[in-house]
Amino acid sequence: MSALTVDSLELSVAGIPLVSGVSFSVGAGERVGLIGESGSGKSLTATAVMGLLPDEVEAAGSVRLSEVDHDLVGASEKQLARVRGRRMAMVFQEPMTALNPSMRVGDQVAEIMLIHGTKPDKAAARAAAVELLAQVRLPQPGETARAYPHQLSGGQRQRVMLAIALANDPAVLICDEPTTALDVTVQARMLELIRTATEERGTALLFITHDLAVVAQTCERVLVMYGGRLVETGPVKEVFTAPKHPYTRGLLDASDLEAVDEHGRLRTIPGAVPGAGEFPGGCVFRNRCTDATGQCAEAPLLSEVDDRGFACWNPVGGPA
Repeated sequence: MSALTVDSLELSVAGIPLVSGVSFSVGAGERVGLIGESGSGKSLTATAVMGLLPDEVEAAGSVRLSEVDHDLVGASEKQLARVRGRRMAMVFQEPMTALNPSMRVGDQVAEIMLIHGTKPDKAAARAAAVELLAQVRLPQPGETARAYPHQLSGGQRQRVMLAIALANDPAVLICDEPTTALDVTVQARMLELIRTATEERGTALLFITHDLAVVAQTCERVLVMYGGRLVETGPVKEVFTAPKHPYTRGLLDASDLEAVDEHGRLRTIPGAVPGAGEFPGGCVFRNRCTDATGQCAEAPLLSEVDDRGFACWNPVGGPA
């Protein structure tokens, strides 16, 4: 059963398309990675799912959550407020901009439970907050609960954000680059916490990142996004070992620090991600693709065979 279903999501500003025809689902307890370069539309898609789009962004299509009887696209702020933090929660990239600097972290964890009525009173919520801080492996959780955000390290603040996100046992957890600002050892521990917490609770995870190694370590399935469109989907192992879309292959080649081109330089994807509204018609990757042909002037559909999907007229290794 799908915990989250996104169908034909379209996002635009003043008629300029930002995200086009994005459809995917995340099953209960499934861990799915959404990857792509900066400007590919990953974070904007997550923002749309959470109902946090700026007023100037127009949305169409459908976003449905299990046990929520209405579509999140077009829902009122009152409807969305009942869902956010309860059925669906998000861990943002920078906790210092998400946490209240003048409020003790334990009170911030307790607050989300009191808002949604999952604890009967302040005492119960505060006790549960300390337990949650212990579950995300913060040292001396009772003392940590009385600290302010600036008194904690970056990794500790991100663990507080994870505790807040998990406080009401959401059906869906969205993580948007949650480990980008952390050093390698802290990052590894944070990823292990996210994976363990979602497995134990049966929570669906949508993990957004540009780091392919993080997806390989954390996720079971991957969605590759470019130019506001999904260009490849499938199990992580299959997509990363046998990519079908040239963009996915380019990402994998660029992440291999031991592979070099004929000039002895690290491999890169030619060109740069165009700005919003500047992607070519047809296949959005064709102006950077070395395999592009005249047929690529027509947009390919995301063709799905079994659990693999790709949108390309000239897939790597030939047709599936």
